[in-house]
Amino acid sequence: MSSQREPTITRDNLLQTPEQEHGSSRPRQFSPANVRKLGLTRKTRMRRDFREDENPEERERTHKELELKPLYKELLYTITHSMGKPSSAEVYTESQLHQYIQEAFPMTEAEHSSLTEWVYGTEPPVYCLMATVKEAKEILGKDISGFSDPYCLLTIMEDEEESRTRRSKAKPSKSIVKDVVSNDKIYQSEIKNQTLNPIWNETFILEFTDIAGASFHLEMWDKDEEVSLTQKLEDITTNLSSLKRIIKDAKKEKGTDDFLGKVVLKLQDLHCTEDNWYNLEPRTETYPNRGMCHLNLKFIHKARDETLSAGRSAYTNYCGILQQCVQARISKQKETAPWKGALCGEAQTLLEFYASQNDLSPFLQDLAKWVAYSKLYQRLEVDSSVLFQQLTSVEYHWHQQELPRQQKQELGDSLHGFLQYGLCLVAKYRDIFPPTPSATPKLHTLLRILVQICKTQAFQKLNPAEFELLNEVSDAVETGTEEWFTIKKGLHQPMTKDVAEIVSALSRLIGEVQEDIKHNKDAWNRVFLSAVQVDVFTVVYKRFDSLLAKEVRKTLSLLEGQMEQAVANALFPVYLSLQAIHKDKAFLQTRGSLELTNFQEGFREALPYWLSRVFSLTQGRVERAVQVDQLQPLQSGAVPIKHSTSAVDLVACIQPICQLWEQLSWPDPEEAFMLMVKLTEDVCKIVVNYCHTLKERVRVLSKNSDPGSAINMLCVVVNDLEHLRSVLNQLPTQLNWAGLRVWTQNVIGQSQFHNTLPSQLEQAQSVLSREIRSALDTLGKKLNTDIETQVRSMSTRRRIPSKSTEDAAAPLMRYLEQEMQYMNENLVQENFNSLLTPLWNNSVKILYQVATQHPQQEGLVVFCQRLLYTLQCLQQCFHAEGNGLPLKTLHSDEYMVLKAHLTHNSLSSLQLIEKFLERKIQEQNVNTSEKYGAVTLLASYSRSDQRLRVEVLNAVNLLPMDSNGLSDPFVQLCLEPKHVFHEVEPRCTRIKSCDLNPLFEEAFDFMVSLDQCRAPGACLVLTVLDHDTLMTDDFEGEAFLALKGLPGAAREMTGDGLGSQPEVTPAQIRLPLLHPKHNDSILTLLESRRGEQEAQDYVRKRRQREKQSQERI
Repeated sequence: MSSQREPTITRDNLLQTPEQEHGSSRPRQFSPANVRKLGLTRKTRMRRDFREDENPEERERTHKELELKPLYKELLYTITHSMGKPSSAEVYTESQLHQYIQEAFPMTEAEHSSLTEWVYGTEPPVYCLMATVKEAKEILGKDISGFSDPYCLLTIMEDEEESRTRRSKAKPSKSIVKDVVSNDKIYQSEIKNQTLNPIWNETFILEFTDIAGASFHLEMWDKDEEVSLTQKLEDITTNLSSLKRIIKDAKKEKGTDDFLGKVVLKLQDLHCTEDNWYNLEPRTETYPNRGMCHLNLKFIHKARDETLSAGRSAYTNYCGILQQCVQARISKQKETAPWKGALCGEAQTLLEFYASQNDLSPFLQDLAKWVAYSKLYQRLEVDSSVLFQQLTSVEYHWHQQELPRQQKQELGDSLHGFLQYGLCLVAKYRDIFPPTPSATPKLHTLLRILVQICKTQAFQKLNPAEFELLNEVSDAVETGTEEWFTIKKGLHQPMTKDVAEIVSALSRLIGEVQEDIKHNKDAWNRVFLSAVQVDVFTVVYKRFDSLLAKEVRKTLSLLEGQMEQAVANALFPVYLSLQAIHKDKAFLQTRGSLELTNFQEGFREALPYWLSRVFSLTQGRVERAVQVDQLQPLQSGAVPIKHSTSAVDLVACIQPICQLWEQLSWPDPEEAFMLMVKLTEDVCKIVVNYCHTLKERVRVLSKNSDPGSAINMLCVVVNDLEHLRSVLNQLPTQLNWAGLRVWTQNVIGQSQFHNTLPSQLEQAQSVLSREIRSALDTLGKKLNTDIETQVRSMSTRRRIPSKSTEDAAAPLMRYLEQEMQYMNENLVQENFNSLLTPLWNNSVKILYQVATQHPQQEGLVVFCQRLLYTLQCLQQCFHAEGNGLPLKTLHSDEYMVLKAHLTHNSLSSLQLIEKFLERKIQEQNVNTSEKYGAVTLLASYSRSDQRLRVEVLNAVNLLPMDSNGLSDPFVQLCLEPKHVFHEVEPRCTRIKSCDLNPLFEEAFDFMVSLDQCRAPGACLVLTVLDHDTLMTDDFEGEAFLALKGLPGAAREMTGDGLGSQPEVTPAQIRLPLLHPKHNDSILTLLESRRGEQEAQDYVRKRRQREKQSQERI
């Protein structure tokens, strides 16, 4: 609060008397519009007593003579003739009080001595004790009725009378006052009939000459009137309990009053003001508990010397003394905290003595304090509790006591003047109470004081004119806002008539208004609402709305036809500030039309310039970001960042374009859609340009770098593009396309919306995808070249006999492990997975090419074994225990062909024959067609005698091979492969002439072991032939029966001996006849191994069957 007040308290205005300050007429009411004018008028009037050309020293001397010395003499007189003790616990001597007033009223020693001597020569006052008998309670009932008719006798006994009282104690007497003091010194109260709790509220002034040895006496008596015998008898009949009192009453003298009790107080023991309940003391111990009496005692002066301060009232002097004591207290206060109303003990004692001696009521004392403290509040920082306390006291006394007319006028003027002063502060609340934690509570306190003043009965009675505080505060805030705006407008006036300078000045002004609105919303509004229920934010906002709209229209009218990039750039901050202010309208408590509602229309001409500027700035930043990018990952570790600095910078550079959309918040939906199209187009252009710039950066950095570094940079580029693609996918969310679609659905068709914005984004994404694929292809080609080199090195003849399969494949696997680990660490997961698939396919292709291009038959098996092992290792590497490519992707058609080729070429000729037979068995198992007929048999294996028993039952639906349309079929039974059953000869059934469904029913036994039956490819080959006498037998068909699945061979047998073996039940099996297909791959492979006679014999046999086959490829 110190900012609104003068730095020091000047004696000329602080010590003015109420008469000097107010004069004889009541000041007129002021409206909030001239509040500040009122403040100036009051200050001018306060200084009216002094001439402006008067010398300061002369002014000081005059002030001391006219103001201070009269008060000084009053205090010296008060000290000299003080009576009673002060209410404070500490009692001050006369010298201590003299020393205090000499410091508080700055007097020299000579002045003090002179004034003291003058005071000693004045007439002393008449010392008096003002005694107010308020009431009594629970006194004795002396009458027959049980009640009393009490009255009080009051007097002051001094030394001589006290000695006389002591001498009379030898003769018992209940009356002291009547017997010792003359009747002219005895004061009697009214008689209160028939009560034990009388109420008097009577005041008596008792004079005395010397307080030393004097005492105050109060005796309470029951008035006894003469009563007839008839009345007494009537009392007996109605109240038998009073019989004792009647008997006692009969004994005493007629007309004698009864003693009820007394109060005796030594004057020296009293405070200058007392207000207590006192026990009524007895003369004897007959009735020790006689009730209590409530007394108010005050030492006052009568006939006080009028030359001390001629023409001044005691109230006026009290005000002056109070103000001077407060000034002295504050001048000695070292703390910077507000003054809380505490005075030193000497000041309190002097004020209490002076008020008591001059009989100033508590109301007048509190009134003087309110006037003094409210004035002090306008100059120094005073704690609010001081004013609240005095307002409460004034309101309390208002209902208890009537003020003199002059003091009423002073109180009314003081309350009204403080209200007007408070409204002055409210109008300037921005400067006086800034929005800080320390200042806003002071504003809240001021407003509460104003509310409290308006609630007081004193203000409502003394200010009959209607005064609505809520309206007055609102008007003051509105007026202050307009003045504040005018001042700020003057501070931000353009220095020249340049258009850019004019716009810049407007921008600064709107920035100030925007900040002020924010403070009103966040800080001041809570204060005004809680204190006076004024929505200051709404008041201020609406006033600023009108003022700003006028300024904006005026400035924009000057810019018509002069729009250029510099002017548009200067207008952008203006637009943003107005946009922020416009959004704050959501916090208004009352709705209504605002002048800034469509302010965006005035900035339509500048909009293209803003878009162009943000695009060019963003494009330049992106280019600079790429130029300094070293294409290295930003961070590696637990959470690696695998893209480079330019990708991060690009995202940061794009953000301003997205923010521009939010900042503009363009109100027209159709124009907003076109604005979104332009912004999306700009973002896509920047993304595409970034791709091209980044490729050029890779080319520049790769010129003088090794291949490994080039690969590393290429990985970073792929990551950058992938990161950018993820950011681009988030663009619809960032720009809130969904919200725009809903907003524009009435003006923009759905097809037009989706054919515009998403298509732009898809084009940019396609460019990114293409560039990512291109980079991945480049990486894949480099890796494929190295893989091919490693694979071909395994086919060198000199390396075949010198290394094992694992050692031969180790270099390739180490290379792949190293490269895969690097790619996994330096590529984001999406791109790493994208790289794995083509790399796997190319690896399979390379292996197939190498496997099929091996020039030497010698060592082919070993080489294919190495390649097959390599293929298995590659599969494990690319699958990575489920973390890499899925098995479905790995097992492509090319992979299956390669695996079959390598598997076959890795086998020996005998193994190939076994593999061939296993394939034929599988073919037999899946074939259900009997177009060549079928053969039925019973087969089982006996482990006890190692005997395979086959019973050929019949054949059906055989092909007619002879010219007569029939055949002469027989069945040939042969166990294969021959290298397993080399000692077993083929067997044949009898020939059945001219029969296509022959019945054979012939059994054959083959002596073979169980291991032979379970050997790979072990099977029974049944060949059905048509017997020709002169020519070679014709081929009807063949069937393959796997031995390991026959009863007796298919499951483990239990038992200890041969006799305990369970009997095997033969299985009846129907086998469709097959015809071999041409160009079987295994036969072709066997045929290529010309150096192996057994293989060549087997191939010739099977080729012969192919020639007889009716199957076609």
